[in-house]
Amino acid sequence: MSEVPEARPPVVTPVRVIIGLCLFAPFVAMLWVGSYAKTDPTFIGIPFFYWYQMAWVLISTALTMIAYKLWQRDQRARQGGAAK
Repeated sequence: MSEVPEARPPVVTPVRVIIGLCLFAPFVAMLWVGSYAKTDPTFIGIPFFYWYQMAWVLISTALTMIAYKLWQRDQRARQGGAAK
């Protein structure tokens, strides 16, 4: 009989919680339409509705990059730092 490795449950660490929050925040910000469905304040003549969404494009990019870098660091730490 061959030994089958036991399936380990996923490990929830503070870093993984931060990764999840970084990826979840843009969804909450965009799905909560009531928070930005208005025209005032305007920014250089652009209504709030539009510049809020464009700002979240940049914020989402930054948060995704942060989540990716944290994930890479977490994976290297789990593998003992062998992979670089």
